[in-house]
Amino acid sequence: MSDATLTPTDDARAKRNVTILVLAQAILGSQMPMIFTMAGLAGQSLASNPCWATLPISLMVGGSMVFANPVAWVMQTFGRRVGFWLGTLGGSLGAAISAYALTQADFTIFLIGSFLMGLYQSAQGFYRFAAADTASPAFRPKAISYVMAGGLASAIIGPQLFNATNDMLVVPFLGAYLTIIAINILGAFLFLGLDIPKPPKPTADDPKGRTRRELLRDPVIAVAIICGMVSYALMNLVMTSTPLAVVGCGFETDMAGNVVTAHVLAMFVPSFFTGHLIARFGTRKVIATGLAILGFAGVVALQGVELENFFIALILLGIGWNFGFIGATSMLAGAHAPEERGRVQGMNDMIVFGCVTIASLASGGLMNCSGGSTVEGWNAVNIAMVPFLALAGASLIWLMLRPQEDVV
Repeated sequence: MSDATLTPTDDARAKRNVTILVLAQAILGSQMPMIFTMAGLAGQSLASNPCWATLPISLMVGGSMVFANPVAWVMQTFGRRVGFWLGTLGGSLGAAISAYALTQADFTIFLIGSFLMGLYQSAQGFYRFAAADTASPAFRPKAISYVMAGGLASAIIGPQLFNATNDMLVVPFLGAYLTIIAINILGAFLFLGLDIPKPPKPTADDPKGRTRRELLRDPVIAVAIICGMVSYALMNLVMTSTPLAVVGCGFETDMAGNVVTAHVLAMFVPSFFTGHLIARFGTRKVIATGLAILGFAGVVALQGVELENFFIALILLGIGWNFGFIGATSMLAGAHAPEERGRVQGMNDMIVFGCVTIASLASGGLMNCSGGSTVEGWNAVNIAMVPFLALAGASLIWLMLRPQEDVV
């Protein structure tokens, strides 16, 4: 059934799929706040140079970029379920290698494990697209938003698991990585209930769709990719440095985890109504609001390094990411034909996670190697947001000045 023929009465199956994907986002997704809380700190303890502290996160996100097109091809060829199982396999193996590296205090092996964990993050990025596969155009923004809302539970489950398992064993962080292995193995069973038709094998008479170059020339697709890329990259830029900044300013590691928890909650709580806002006001206005909130987060962070500054800035960062990224995803989902789905989604996530990789790598360099103090490094991280927000804002204004383009 093509997107064009789906109607609200067909959404019963879509709602069942959304339920499964929400659970996957909540359970499997709980490993992400765990990783973002501890990977930089673990990297700082293993690396010989503190400038490379966030390299494990960078390589994980880089893995997401590298695996984006292969995962998209697997899903287009064998179906969503197989692609999601592939992701849980990567998460399990990556966590196992990382756990072994911690026992050996080997930074290189830890980096290999982190890179492989990017396979899970890449597959997780397709949850939102899978939610739209069987949804009618009217239900699509809400389906995407509800699946993203599953991250609310992961924001609670992940940090609690981290706090409970982090010091469970003699080697720091080892218990948490072993827990991630269990999460991936158990979470894989969720996808048995997923009911998304396997894409039919293409025939010679089927429409081929546009090439990647032609797709990138589409103004709506280009702007959606830019805004999604900037929203995700800036969120990652600041979030990656946050545990280092909080601990570097004299607060306890558990407090860094609490700040990350507040941030991840802010990333996903708005998802309960983001889809409704998109349906009412359109993607462009929601994306613009998200970009403005991201900018305001940077302003708050630059006002000081008291604990309340970290909490408020990271909460705003999460809300801004939610509006910007879900808005961009909804815009992209409605801007291509079904036969272009795998090509567009793989290309989008490759570009987005490529820029997120650069942002996470730059985060550690800015935080630890710019200026002579934690405060100067933290300020450099937040100032770095400005040119990218300008790029996304300018591209969105350009699109808004093209009334002849279809409004998504």
